[in-house]
Amino acid sequence: MKTVSIRDAKNRLTELAREVEEGETIVVTRNGRPVFDLVPHQKRGGLNLEAGEAYLRSKGITRTEMYIADDFDDPLPEDFLLKPLP
Repeated sequence: MKTVSIRDAKNRLTELAREVEEGETIVVTRNGRPVFDLVPHQKRGGLNLEAGEAYLRSKGITRTEMYIADDFDDPLPEDFLLKPLP
């Protein structure tokens, strides 16, 4: 892991970017304290809806239904947390 000052990073950004593209992690400092890291970009995975649908089909689930009660956002009664669970 390489460390450079923020001033040096500003002047050598293209060179540092090439090093990061090769897998190097560079710590950028201000007054000797780490401020941020230059790291190789990683593509985020995200949600794969097609895989989820394929999984449901493999389990024989062809329809999914969602239901949200009309009073879902309504405030709870004041004594809600005081009542024992059934």
